[in-house]
Amino acid sequence: MSAANGTGMLRPQTLLAHEEVSVTLAIFDLDNTLIAGDSDHSFGEYLADIGWVDAEQSRATNNRFYEEYKAGTLNILEYSAFALKALVGKSPEVLAQLQQDFLANKIASMELPKARALVEKHRNQGDDLLIITATNRFVTTPIAKWLGIDDMLATEPEWVDNKITGKVVGTPCFQGGKVTRLNTWLTTYPGNLDGAFFYSDSFNDLPLLSKVDNPVAVDPDDTLRAHAEQAGWPIISLRD
Repeated sequence: MSAANGTGMLRPQTLLAHEEVSVTLAIFDLDNTLIAGDSDHSFGEYLADIGWVDAEQSRATNNRFYEEYKAGTLNILEYSAFALKALVGKSPEVLAQLQQDFLANKIASMELPKARALVEKHRNQGDDLLIITATNRFVTTPIAKWLGIDDMLATEPEWVDNKITGKVVGTPCFQGGKVTRLNTWLTTYPGNLDGAFFYSDSFNDLPLLSKVDNPVAVDPDDTLRAHAEQAGWPIISLRD
């Protein structure tokens, strides 16, 4: 289980507890894989909707970053600074309420029953479940809890005196950074990647998809679809 920071918001996970080490690991990307949308971009839209940022300017910048993400040219540190700026210095109580409001008003409508069924299939098989996402942990913590997945690797906002500073700590969980973060996580995980699954929609995740035994393209972008077809990877849809 992930550890809380005293405000109900989860902090970086601890290792999964298993006596056996032969359990299969099922890894899931989050945005446009387990949910029908991009939580990072949607969070920027939500901040504009509720007046926390200048709506016109923020939406234009948010959209530019999203296009860069889809093109594979996103500077994740530059984007993270933008995404976290409105949260800097806010009290834990205010931030916790913001998380829950965002989940209710933006994320709940992105629910994918087929995605939940896939998660439950792996859970019922006794597999360990892990979300690995480029979106920052502040945004994704309530989403992971809503999906019933306890363990997650995400881009980590820096906290000082129980407040977000606007900076990122450690390696951002993006592109090859997902492999770096997963390798570090595996040093305390009692299992390994033998037989592991990774589900993703994005060609940005090709470094990690290429690392696991069972890569699965989920409603993939055109680049990932072409790669998956050439490599013979399964291609599935979780959309209704």
